[in-house]
Amino acid sequence: MSSTPRFLLPVDLPPMEARLASDLPDGEGWQFEPKWDGFRCLAFRAGPEVDLRAKSGKPLGRYFPEIVSLLRGLAAKRFVVDGELVIARDGALSFDALQMRLHPAESRIRKLAAETPARFVLFDILATDEAETLLDRPLRQRRRALEAFHRAARGHDALLLSPVTHERGEAERWLGRGGGDLDGVVAKRRDDAYASGERAMLKVKRLRTADCVVGGFRYESDSRLVGSLLLGLYDADGKLDHVGFTSGIREADRLALTRRLEKLVAAPGFTGRAPGGPSRWSTERSAEWQPLKPKLVVEVRYDHVTDDRFRHGTRLLRWRPDKAPRQCTMLQLDHARPPDKIIAARS
Repeated sequence: MSSTPRFLLPVDLPPMEARLASDLPDGEGWQFEPKWDGFRCLAFRAGPEVDLRAKSGKPLGRYFPEIVSLLRGLAAKRFVVDGELVIARDGALSFDALQMRLHPAESRIRKLAAETPARFVLFDILATDEAETLLDRPLRQRRRALEAFHRAARGHDALLLSPVTHERGEAERWLGRGGGDLDGVVAKRRDDAYASGERAMLKVKRLRTADCVVGGFRYESDSRLVGSLLLGLYDADGKLDHVGFTSGIREADRLALTRRLEKLVAAPGFTGRAPGGPSRWSTERSAEWQPLKPKLVVEVRYDHVTDDRFRHGTRLLRWRPDKAPRQCTMLQLDHARPPDKIIAARS
């Protein structure tokens, strides 16, 4: 790692990461926190200098000028904190609003920062003026230091402190509670140091199911067999909106399924929001898709919803010939709440 003398720690410090687990751990010594659906961010300050870094190590400061100004205005002059950048839009957390910030035009970024300002949810502190580095300190000590840091920053509403619990039962209730406000729960050992660059935490995601209309499909990039199903749900106006995709199709089923789908090809497929070009859901594959008559219904498993769309790809569970397509509405989905509402409810 290269050294940046003006900051207490190098700006290319890799954050501690988490590995996926199926269940929350048992036993003593665990701390549980909400898993936020935003941009992971390490924030560095030394006097007037502020640097924001993504999990990838790329700088984020130019995309979130309001957070740079916020941190520059704190009484603490030198620190390194770990957290998540989030944006609430229309009463819900919006990952799309975060992605819109990654724009080359500064004028556009400034406009978005004014219209949909970001918030910074803190969950760890790595360095302070009093103790130049806290990396080797146990989490229990870092949490106390983080709480003191946040208390000193009172009056800055965009700087939020992520709630914690030491009770597994409470964390289970977080996972099971409706509302879609969390992407899951993270478990950390209270006696552990900050393991930079290691998957030393556990993350458990909430998994829910929804019945969706198959409004279209995409072929595999290198064949004329189906590669993924495009999923839709009816909105309050009765229009079929594209909400995501599923690609977990068994190889043995692809040929028969392709023939079945090709018999149903007919425009428009989606009558509301339709699939666009390449996005976070597609990589090098062609963005072309085939519209279908709204005849088929599948049950899928998903982990998170943002902006009325599945945040990640879904898992195909089964076909639902017993389900009428018009029964597949947005009302099935949990939706995210702004982080200050979550913290107020759970702290």
